[in-house]
Amino acid sequence: MRPDLIEVENATTMNPQYINISAYKFVPIEDPAGVKSDLLPKCRLLELKGTILVSLEGINMFVAGSRAAIDEFLQYIETNYPDFHDLPVKESLSDHQPFSRMLVRLKKEIISMGVESIVPAVRTSPKLKAAELKKWLDEGRDITLLDVRNDYEIEVGTFTQAVPVGVDHFRKFPEAIEAMPEEARKKPLVMFCTGGIRCEKAGPLMQREGFEEVYQLDGGILRYFEEVGGDHYDGECFVFDKRVAVDPSLAESDYEQCYACQRVLTKEDQQSEHYDPPNSCGHCYQSEADKMRSAASSRTEQIRTATNPLPGSVAYDNVRPMNVPLRFDQKPVMDFLLGMHANLDRDFWQQRLDQGRIWFKEKVLDSNSIVRSGWRVEHRTPETTEPQVSNEVEIIYEDDALVVVNKPAPLPMHPCGRFNRNTLGYFLKLVYDDRQLRQTHRLDANTTGVVLYATKKRHAQKIFPQFAQATVTKTYLALVDGSPEEDQFRCEACISREASTVGTREISDDGQEALTEFEVLQRREDGKTLVLCRPKTGRTNQIRIHLAHLGFPICGDPAYNLSVTNLSETNEKTQTLGVNDAPMCLHAWKLEIDHPETNERMEFVADEPSWA
Repeated sequence: MRPDLIEVENATTMNPQYINISAYKFVPIEDPAGVKSDLLPKCRLLELKGTILVSLEGINMFVAGSRAAIDEFLQYIETNYPDFHDLPVKESLSDHQPFSRMLVRLKKEIISMGVESIVPAVRTSPKLKAAELKKWLDEGRDITLLDVRNDYEIEVGTFTQAVPVGVDHFRKFPEAIEAMPEEARKKPLVMFCTGGIRCEKAGPLMQREGFEEVYQLDGGILRYFEEVGGDHYDGECFVFDKRVAVDPSLAESDYEQCYACQRVLTKEDQQSEHYDPPNSCGHCYQSEADKMRSAASSRTEQIRTATNPLPGSVAYDNVRPMNVPLRFDQKPVMDFLLGMHANLDRDFWQQRLDQGRIWFKEKVLDSNSIVRSGWRVEHRTPETTEPQVSNEVEIIYEDDALVVVNKPAPLPMHPCGRFNRNTLGYFLKLVYDDRQLRQTHRLDANTTGVVLYATKKRHAQKIFPQFAQATVTKTYLALVDGSPEEDQFRCEACISREASTVGTREISDDGQEALTEFEVLQRREDGKTLVLCRPKTGRTNQIRIHLAHLGFPICGDPAYNLSVTNLSETNEKTQTLGVNDAPMCLHAWKLEIDHPETNERMEFVADEPSWA
């Protein structure tokens, strides 16, 4: 038995305790996998628990077990691995097993810093004994005492005059020392960590970076406690096991660690009503509302990343399928194309046929081709690039049944005309690849605001009737040209059933019934008016048409405001504005609906745009 362990054993004979050991050594290991396959079964046989890291650069271990098991394990290593014969071992006691299982892991580095040129087995900085550091601190020497541990470890305790390096992971250490002041490079610097292993790498790096006199505390804080006690140290020392921290006598502390956020918790923290191990603590607890906001914010960020650059603005081969309905069975392909796309004329489709862009099952169709019901005809456009749109999509709300979006403008909701990938539906598919979102209503490309999607078919089937039966409450904001006489007014003009060649509708006596109520919110000095709009029916372009009909067209409306001229790159009149055009000032501000699962009445709000 090792002489230095006799006193500990005698002290615990009447009260059996677990022996906790930590040890590391930087030494070349030719076959780390062989060491793993040898040590793991030995540890399990001895009923040890903990973690051993093995790499080409050395070994690092934190292991706990009975006195006899630890002694046998250390003797086994000394006998079978001569390179580890002087392995420096630090010990402490606990009345319970601080580890839950035994792991032996192969790692690229036994302590990760990510600087391959630093090899502690070849060269490291000078070591300063604990007693010598205490003497320096007693004398008040002018030194920099640098704590190289992570911030959350330092919160538990550190030397009184220590300077924290300011990292949450040791991999950030190289970057952190670059920011240290120049005077710190000139005077003596003593660095320290829990057991010394991080300093083995930190020291040589600092010397390489121009720090003139660098020392590392031999054996770290744990050996300092063991040899000189807690003088000049404030608090306790964080350890990476269930004990969380030990005091200067190496006894287990009252700290706990949150399983969810890894925060070290004091006794006061453990009294929080939100301390619910292993789910949360008072620092990381989130209400359900907070969790939803966090999830929505994360999705929003994912969309911005996935759509930069815009997917439709990078040239691609665009394939748009068209299913042939029964009414076009055995009809010429031109009749089918014109019948399915009334807004595009014969010359357009003839050009596409002549260019060989109309296909069926890898066969090019021409003007003489006859189509059959059920065919899936493809309109192919190679090297397609689409106009620029806004990708400032914001997720307002998300749960298992709904995804609610604040749609920017200009941005079409689905493929149409010049747009296919630069659409809201395509953007959402990029980040909701685990769900098939179902659009429950629509907004015009130039309209901003609340759009609601269902996550499953059964949810959509409960939402569609609410729109059809007008039980959904919709509130819009609009900035219009002119100033209505009344503060409250309405329009009941019928709207045509069919769209014109450019997709617009008009007031028509034999059209569909439509009702919109309006309320003036602000009359402006420039002659414009901010209006609250409540559509009671859901006709296409309803608010835009009614306001134009009343003589108060929406500012920036390219279709119904005669003062707006909007031409596409081909000089054709188009409803979709460009990203640099003045906005169409219509915003779907609020939407109130019964939740498809809970039946709870919910209101979703999209922040007002700048013009409002």
